[in-house]
Amino acid sequence: MVQGTTSDAGKSTLVAGLCRVLRRRGIAVAPFKPQNMALNSAVTAEGGEIGRAQAVQAQACGLAPHVDMNPVLLKPCSDTGAQVIIHGRAVDNMEAASYHDYKAVAWQAVADSHQRLTTQYCAVLVEGAGSPAEINLRDRDIANMGFAERVDCPVILIADIDRGGVFAHLVGTLELLSPSEQARIKGFVINRFRGDIELLKPGLDWLEQRTGKPVLGVLPYLHGLHLEAEDAVATAESVEKSADALNIVVPVLPHISNHTDFDPLRLHPQVRINFVGPDQAKPPADLLILPGSKSVRSDLDWLREQGWEGYLKRHLRYGGRVLGICGGYQMLGEWVDDPLGIEGPIGSSPGLDLLPLSSELKPEKILRNSSGQLFLGGRQVPIRGYEIHCGVSQTASDAPSLLALEQGLDGTLSEDGQVAGCYLHGLFEQPEACAAFLHWAGLDQAPGIDYVAIREAGIERLADTLEQHLDLDAVLALLGLDEGGGR
Repeated sequence: MVQGTTSDAGKSTLVAGLCRVLRRRGIAVAPFKPQNMALNSAVTAEGGEIGRAQAVQAQACGLAPHVDMNPVLLKPCSDTGAQVIIHGRAVDNMEAASYHDYKAVAWQAVADSHQRLTTQYCAVLVEGAGSPAEINLRDRDIANMGFAERVDCPVILIADIDRGGVFAHLVGTLELLSPSEQARIKGFVINRFRGDIELLKPGLDWLEQRTGKPVLGVLPYLHGLHLEAEDAVATAESVEKSADALNIVVPVLPHISNHTDFDPLRLHPQVRINFVGPDQAKPPADLLILPGSKSVRSDLDWLREQGWEGYLKRHLRYGGRVLGICGGYQMLGEWVDDPLGIEGPIGSSPGLDLLPLSSELKPEKILRNSSGQLFLGGRQVPIRGYEIHCGVSQTASDAPSLLALEQGLDGTLSEDGQVAGCYLHGLFEQPEACAAFLHWAGLDQAPGIDYVAIREAGIERLADTLEQHLDLDAVLALLGLDEGGGR
């Protein structure tokens, strides 16, 4: 099991890389995260919902994502509450205290999934959540040491040296664990190191002497490595941009979801994407994209409070384009109704009135992978993606559709062609579809990029790095495997 001293220490990345390393050696391996809290999710082949990081790890294993890889997913819908998803299906919205009482049920889902995976695969690589040293979360823990203790699982502890204070993070985390948990940690990994390793060695020697535990590897900072973020919005540009790049603006909604939709755009050399948070200046744009949201009506109120409605009107008046994805698509309509309080208080909210549609939130969440055709800017190109939404939208009968999918028409295009929206995530992952959207937004020569190939290259690069900088013999020993993959 890989646990971290902090969130974003590198747990997901290390597990993904190890998945590919073991696959290279012919070992049947699967990823597993008992409990995940994230608004970036993926849809499995059987129509379940899991954390997006586990879908990437499944790719590293050469497997299709499955709900057993992430049996408990929590999707925050407020500062104190979240939608609870068990084995891919939403069961309820719970406040933190209620979920704490529910953990006995959640644990059974975790145990069942882990047992199934361990009977199917030679190795199961487990990812923890946050930090195991969160004292207030230790009672009934199922995500970190609580899981490891129950299944008798050895643990590797990873820390991010780029944050600073790496030795304090490692030693401090160890000190806050119980004696049995301390014994369970079999070694440390230091992540994102840049500099002269010789200058770090005295610290490594001290750490090993102080704790009696080995440093299994120091992983270098991999510039330009791209793997989807588990939850945090990645705002840094990934590649150098051309001088005449298309300007895209995305409001960072308080409950933004599946913002990995924008990763292909961050990687495109002719696209400059600006994520705009609360109270930040709104730059000029060629294309404004309203992203997905876990709380549409609340985030719609936030947009208005932040002055985005006036910005939208000016943007369109000067010929700009607007695209809404999932919750952002609902916002572009005339009304958003939540008669059952699916995402918050019961009620209705007026939309931005830019598309002829009204949306109603329903208790049954739609989860599916979809493919079909995109109709935009005089082009018809193949497209595929996934849907995760509670809303159902009714459009005007004469409104042109944006997509023709296997299950029917989806999405809407405004009469003047400036505003478009749909429920499909992953719009920019296929080169032809990405090029069509960028051409519609004003980029005349807009080659698409092969995002799937970029992600695969990132996994390969990560595995190469682990082969060079990690004590893989020690890792195989922890898994009960020899160099040939046997037990």
